[in-house]
Amino acid sequence: MKKLSCLIVDDEPIARSILETYIERLPEIALIKSCRNASEAYEALYQHAVDLIFLDIKMPVITGIEFFRSLPNPPLVIFTTAYSSYAVEGFELNSVDYLMKPITFERFNQAVRRAQERLVSHQPELDPPPYIFLRQDTRLVKVNFDEISYVQAERDFCSVYLCSGKRLLAGMHLKILEERLPAKRFMRVHRSYIINMDKIAGIKGNVIEFGTTEVPIGNSYRELFFKALRLS
Repeated sequence: MKKLSCLIVDDEPIARSILETYIERLPEIALIKSCRNASEAYEALYQHAVDLIFLDIKMPVITGIEFFRSLPNPPLVIFTTAYSSYAVEGFELNSVDYLMKPITFERFNQAVRRAQERLVSHQPELDPPPYIFLRQDTRLVKVNFDEISYVQAERDFCSVYLCSGKRLLAGMHLKILEERLPAKRFMRVHRSYIINMDKIAGIKGNVIEFGTTEVPIGNSYRELFFKALRLS
């Protein structure tokens, strides 16, 4: 069964600590980040693919309900709260479960099992849209996959080079961006490079040509790359 990746979003340190301890006891679930508020959670979701959120309802500035409603493609959610009055609204949002504080491990474990069952029972997803949104300062910029020539890792972020010659910075690791690009069109050819297979102009020795730009082929990626081109 797939290991669940999750976020904790709760403004109470003790509540976060309890959930973190419970997660450590279950090998089938992995904590991506423990967030103090909605702002940190937005950033975490931009950086990582997440299956499940443990979401406190009553938080300052942006409540858990408001945060969840704002997500265009929300992951599964288990609401956590000390207030039973939110239960109806929580279930109306198709939450997996609704945990009342203080949360026991037995009840937590039961909720995680329900999340696993929900994830397995989901129908196969439709083909993703032909574009990605990249954060540029305070804006999200829509970039069509067909516009991308290649991507280069730059420490904690990536440079996305467009066919137009423009360069955009994506505030995520190359592995995360690789997961968001369609595998049918994009391929990792080096530990620091992903290319758009449709945009290859030529291949010379151990480099791939994109106009006047050259991208190296890593030794460990060479065989798969040439197989994809049906040249091996």
